[in-house]
Amino acid sequence: MSRTSAPTTHPPSPIPGRTWRLAVVLAFGGVMAGLDGSIVNVGLATIQDDLDASLTAIQWVSSGYLLALAAALPVCGWLSRRVGAGRLWLWSLAGFTLASGLCAAAWNVELLIALRVLQGIAGGLLVPTGMTVLARAADPSQLGRLMATSSVPAILAPGVGPVLGAALLAQLSWHWMFLINVPIGLASLAIGVRTVLVASPDEDEGGRPLDVPALLLVAPGLPLLVYGITHAAETRSLLTPAVAAPLALGLTLLAAFTRRCLTSPHPLVDLRLFGDRVYRAASLEVLFNGAALFGGLIVMPLYFQLLLSRDITDTGLLLIAFSVGAAVTFPIAGRLTDRFGGPPVAVAGLLITAASTLPFAVLPADPDLVLVEILQIIRGIGLALSGMPIVSTALATVRRHQIPDATTQVNALSRVGGALGSALFIVVLTSQLPADPSGPAALDSFQNTFSWLTAATLGALVGALWLLHETRRAGTHTTLPPHSPTWTKTETTP
Repeated sequence: MSRTSAPTTHPPSPIPGRTWRLAVVLAFGGVMAGLDGSIVNVGLATIQDDLDASLTAIQWVSSGYLLALAAALPVCGWLSRRVGAGRLWLWSLAGFTLASGLCAAAWNVELLIALRVLQGIAGGLLVPTGMTVLARAADPSQLGRLMATSSVPAILAPGVGPVLGAALLAQLSWHWMFLINVPIGLASLAIGVRTVLVASPDEDEGGRPLDVPALLLVAPGLPLLVYGITHAAETRSLLTPAVAAPLALGLTLLAAFTRRCLTSPHPLVDLRLFGDRVYRAASLEVLFNGAALFGGLIVMPLYFQLLLSRDITDTGLLLIAFSVGAAVTFPIAGRLTDRFGGPPVAVAGLLITAASTLPFAVLPADPDLVLVEILQIIRGIGLALSGMPIVSTALATVRRHQIPDATTQVNALSRVGGALGSALFIVVLTSQLPADPSGPAALDSFQNTFSWLTAATLGALVGALWLLHETRRAGTHTTLPPHSPTWTKTETTP
């Protein structure tokens, strides 16, 4: 990988209207995949009653989807080269839309779980493929603003999803939690055929053959790791067979996968990208930031429901403040990233995040909700400033033909980091919860958990400072100036 030296700052280049439209269309794929999980989780109890399913079986409606998201990631880069990133995005969107409609028609829990797995596979391809299309269509100096635009709907999902899911259950039925994806998907397909294919024409990249042994190692390995980490949070132990077995097997398979990719002439995923100092530092920061972000998304709903005794609808409404803070800040973060580079913006964002998380470790059991919401907004601002700039940094570091591998790796690291963060903070929280985990009795446990969350954010800050050091050491601006030789673009006409 090569990069081009640039000044500390440079005026961002203007973005054509067709590229803005592309970012908006691609955003709908991300929001469908993200919103679906938070909506459906609200209705699991209703689905269980309607389909006469056991509690163990109904949990797989959610778990099967999440594990399928992880299982689809490793093959995403290869498929992008084989069929074209634009075509793969459209096929994934069509598959997600079709699976959503079929989920609504499921007459038993076994069929619903199978369809949710198919839905998860399609959803797992949507986000990294959309990132590939967008990164290839834009100059590196435009990437921050475009990534910010495509991320706004997805960041609204954690707050909007529970409220929307509760409303659909109250006014209609659980079937509409899946049917709501159908009109959105069809509209996105109609627009995407005219925009995504134009922006992402088929390219001859010498499509390398599929490394079947590597696929057989990573396809179960990554989901097993995510499952083991998640289940550790539920059992509060790493030593039970239900946790230790999938963790050990997942780590073993991933170790063998890593060795295979580093020695194969045609690796399924090009892990040699980590040989670049800046890319390696950015990728590690994606892992840390995923833990801080998703850990907070797990803890905050429990804070409202258990400590403040709010129902799920109120919880969703209270969480919207975080999403609004992030959504409003994303466009600003994009402009700052394109002008100053990702690392300094991320450092500022993590300082803001830590400063707005720490107060939760000292708030009383009956805090002023206005203060809580202000802190939520500030946390959203901080995490918006810290997440997307790092992803843009990682993608701006690689060559054009390496983008499919980079987007696959970034999304996998974010997902593993999210699972690690969620598991860690749930273990910390539940290990100290009293027998009646509601009201003031749970205060000490939540305060301790927010202390850990603050510490994790500071850990992410250390990673961002390391990334800043590496970019300065390399003498580069992490969001490269327009028309950098790092990317040789294929210009297209609308």
